[in-house]
Amino acid sequence: MAQALAQNSFLSGGNATYIAEIFAQYLTDPASVDPSWAAFFAGLDDDARAVLGELKGASWSRARTKIIGAEDPAAAPAKGAKAPVKGGKPANDGAISIETLQAAARDSIHAMMLIRTYRIRGHLEATLDPLGLEPPKPVSDLSIEYHGFTAADLDRPIYVGGALGFETATLRDIVARCRAVYSRTIGVEYMHIQDPDQRLWIQQRIEGETENTTDFTQRGKKAIFERLVAAEGMERFLDKKYTGTKRFGLEGGETLIPAIEQVLKRGSQLGLEEVVLGMPHRGRLNVLTNVMLKPFKALFSEFQGNSASPDDVEGSGDVKYHLGTSADREFDGKMVHLSLTANPSHLEAVDPVVVGKVRAKQEQRGDTDRTKVMAMLLHGDAAFAGQGLVAETLALAELRGYRTGGTIHFIVNNQIGFTTAPSYSRFTPYPSDLAKAVQAPIFHVNGDDPEAVVHASRIAIEFRMMFKRDVVIDIVCYRRHGHNEGDEPAFTQPLMYRKIATHPTTRQIYEDRLAAEGVQTKAEAEAEVNRFFEYLEQEFEASKSYKPNKADWLEGKWTGLKTAPDDDRRGKTSVELDVLKEVGLGLTKYPDGFNVNRKIVRQLEAKRQAIETGEGIDWATAEALAFGTLLVEGVPVRLSGQDAGRGTFSQRHSVLIDQDTEARFEPLNNLRPEGKQSRYEVIDSPLAEASVLGFDYGYSLAEPHALTLWEGQFGDFVNGAQVIIDQFICSAESKWLRMSGLVMLLPHGYEGQGPEHSSARPERFLQLCAEDNMQICNLTTPANYFHALRRQIRRDFRKPLIIMTPKSLLRLKACQSSLADFAPGSSFHRVLGNEGELVAGDAVKRVVICTGKVYYDLAAEREKRGLKDVAIVRLEQIYPFPKTKLADELAKYPNADVVWCQEEPENQGAWFFVDRRIEGTLTAINHKTKRPVYVGRVAAAAPATGLLKRHNQEQAGLVNAALTVG
Repeated sequence: MAQALAQNSFLSGGNATYIAEIFAQYLTDPASVDPSWAAFFAGLDDDARAVLGELKGASWSRARTKIIGAEDPAAAPAKGAKAPVKGGKPANDGAISIETLQAAARDSIHAMMLIRTYRIRGHLEATLDPLGLEPPKPVSDLSIEYHGFTAADLDRPIYVGGALGFETATLRDIVARCRAVYSRTIGVEYMHIQDPDQRLWIQQRIEGETENTTDFTQRGKKAIFERLVAAEGMERFLDKKYTGTKRFGLEGGETLIPAIEQVLKRGSQLGLEEVVLGMPHRGRLNVLTNVMLKPFKALFSEFQGNSASPDDVEGSGDVKYHLGTSADREFDGKMVHLSLTANPSHLEAVDPVVVGKVRAKQEQRGDTDRTKVMAMLLHGDAAFAGQGLVAETLALAELRGYRTGGTIHFIVNNQIGFTTAPSYSRFTPYPSDLAKAVQAPIFHVNGDDPEAVVHASRIAIEFRMMFKRDVVIDIVCYRRHGHNEGDEPAFTQPLMYRKIATHPTTRQIYEDRLAAEGVQTKAEAEAEVNRFFEYLEQEFEASKSYKPNKADWLEGKWTGLKTAPDDDRRGKTSVELDVLKEVGLGLTKYPDGFNVNRKIVRQLEAKRQAIETGEGIDWATAEALAFGTLLVEGVPVRLSGQDAGRGTFSQRHSVLIDQDTEARFEPLNNLRPEGKQSRYEVIDSPLAEASVLGFDYGYSLAEPHALTLWEGQFGDFVNGAQVIIDQFICSAESKWLRMSGLVMLLPHGYEGQGPEHSSARPERFLQLCAEDNMQICNLTTPANYFHALRRQIRRDFRKPLIIMTPKSLLRLKACQSSLADFAPGSSFHRVLGNEGELVAGDAVKRVVICTGKVYYDLAAEREKRGLKDVAIVRLEQIYPFPKTKLADELAKYPNADVVWCQEEPENQGAWFFVDRRIEGTLTAINHKTKRPVYVGRVAAAAPATGLLKRHNQEQAGLVNAALTVG
């Protein structure tokens, strides 16, 4: 048949090549071709011109390049020539007229336009909804009439140059192949991808004789069925044993399980060794048991109210469908390590955390081509379309400091949110449309066609491993119960749930299909179901005596680390003077011929003098010393944030830019020869807080032996990342036994710059403090900052550290330290006692306790007034509250009254947190003063005034009140 069609087509073989050559020549010089061809090409619209280039398929681009770039004029056809082909001979002995060829070319172009339209929009006619609530409507531009054909043309041969696996085919066969590939139970969106290699790869992978299917063996089909039996059986068993108990089951979306299995199996064949998963609560128990291999008896024990951790492990714990775990899986002799990241009910908050963990694991493995470790994220349809963190995480995918080589995204598309129908939650056809922004290919698949789902998953992982890009598999399914198993969904979606009530399960549908194909009998299928239920019954009995024997939080990279002790936890943070000088002087060096900005040269010279003299170490130099000394000790440092390389206030300059070439030089990576120090990575992040903070938090989970820092451009920018702080940073150790040593740097201080960039909202962090969950500092000396950073690594436990970093203090002469303050004998100070001459301790009339920048305002005014009976005590670490050290300081002044002074309004800042704690400390030492008095701005809705004059008045007033006894 194909031979007969080829013989009957005027546009086959050499004639197609000829037209390609003529078109290429026309594009170079329209006047160089026969006027009739020029008129023909000029009459084509843009789409027709685009598809003309596809008449010879993948070979066209090479032919066109060859013609356009030909040095031999004889390589291009002469003006007015008739159909020259190889060797310059006209096809069919020159008997075919230009008019005939043009007519054939026009048919081919229109047929290719039809094929191209299917490639772009064929998914709109695919049968994707298992429930059939809204059957696909005919799409006008997918009809043959739209492209200039009639029914009379259906059996006429048309040349399509290899498209769909055809050289020449009838229109009937072309349409049938298009519908089979693009409009069956898989709808593919990939034509939005700009990279031609990626588009062509997908096109060749799905078009052709297999018609976008996999010809599974009987063994393969049975394996899919077994996975469906396990996915459905686990949910049915739980429903039977714990009727009405929340589990957020996977019923209706069971094909997710064989889909994940296919990604893991095929991925392992392509070099994948580790996968980090993140997912919401829907289907989590199924993934935990059927993918992560968590023992069913452990899950049943938790349903009986028992803890997932041993009895001696403290913490709040969490509900079953938020917990994570890890496992090793073997696929055809290849091991893949899996870890499922714990996740709160903020459905997409885990996304950046997962990719951050993947980045750290890739660096640990030296996985520079990003093949060994991969992220897999599971989403609900409403969450993927609605949650901003999805877009933020997608936006990180191709950025230098956050690249992980592509994530596999599964959307479990239940076609509903909690009770919200898609028409109320988005205006686009699919929840996945957001992914087009990052040019990810998208596979929409009917969840009741397990083979199609597994087939699409296989293509997805192959694409990811080939091109290192994100891929989305949108499994269109349904939710058999309500949002949870005690919910009544018919209140809001009566028609959908009337349909679901009579709809067979995916396992039943596939069971019937396999029986019809003769793969297995119904009896064999039922026997498989019964075997699985018997196994679950055994596990259920075993659960009654099940006890978890260990917690997994201090294993792997965390081996050797411990829970936090009750001592002062100073750690060994001082550094030998010779190392300090080596690092300090190294910070000031750059290559010969490297043209550094003159202003920065002056800054580097000032650093050099400070290091050489040992005096005048400012905040930025102290930070660089902390980083550099850790690097030469073998500790990697990762700092990311908005404008982190230069520093928001032009203070850091850890990346030098050549003023002529814009070449980059990082002194911290050149302190010692290559291989003699660890790597410093500083990344200017996108203008996003939640995703970047989540990413760096995830990085810190996987790499406890690196100093990982996130910096806000201004402290109040952290507002945009509150969900990461609330759900992970402050509570993950208690909920999920997951430590983190992440450092958050938040510029904070009242300099009259208005309400938006004054406060890093310390009150919010302090409100979250309990159970020794994190550290909150508002430091006043560069040396203390140095020790606080090094302390994060130089102890045998990890806690998040939140530092209110300064702005105006960065260049304040009074805010400097001596090199001796970093050297042996020095350490971090949670409380700094009074500096300066005072009367005898029992004659001191007032103690002012403060934290942060306001200290320097108080100290300057006290000196100006010559006050000797007012002591100023600095609370450098606010949490954990240093009650013992504070008590020692207050005991020095037994007759003084005590005030707390802060810049922030009364309802903000640290006052509400420290009030009763200072009171408790005073009571404990039986101090004359029983309660501190508040001095600061009055309570306010906004953090600060926007008027500089008013700010100055307020600041002078609170300083005066703090220093005026009585």
